[in-house]
Amino acid sequence: MSKTAIKSSVEGKNDTQTSSRALSPLEEFDRMMEGFFERSWMKPFFKDDSVKERLGLFSQRNPKVDIIDREKEIIVRAEITGIDRKELEVEVTEHAVTLKGHRSGETEEKKDEYFYSEIWQGSFSRTVALPAEVDAQNADAKFKDGILTITLPKTKKTSRRKLEVK
Repeated sequence: MSKTAIKSSVEGKNDTQTSSRALSPLEEFDRMMEGFFERSWMKPFFKDDSVKERLGLFSQRNPKVDIIDREKEIIVRAEITGIDRKELEVEVTEHAVTLKGHRSGETEEKKDEYFYSEIWQGSFSRTVALPAEVDAQNADAKFKDGILTITLPKTKKTSRRKLEVK
């Protein structure tokens, strides 16, 4: 298992946080595939977004996710717009969160009447690995203004604490 540096910039600052925890093979594969068709060497082959859709490459349909690792809990926030709360399903294990949903839309209009269409309808499913073991039984989920926030308390054996250096 290789180590991959994960970088994220804070808005308005040039500071960059880096984490060097080892990624699982599944996480590495997911990370590689997320940007595969955005690389400049692939753009000549996929100038038209409809080509990607016809090939079933619709990663933009999966919700974008933030994972925040706090001292005693992990927060997972997902951007899920245009979906009713009743259409969301959240599954939590000690090591991962799975988000599933379905967006219904108008199906009366014929596809050939559209000049251009980016609004999609259909189902998605995304599983994200968590950085520490959590207590799935005491997890909480809230959905407001298109943002799903899941609060996952860490198990006692994985919660952080500061050590005094002697």
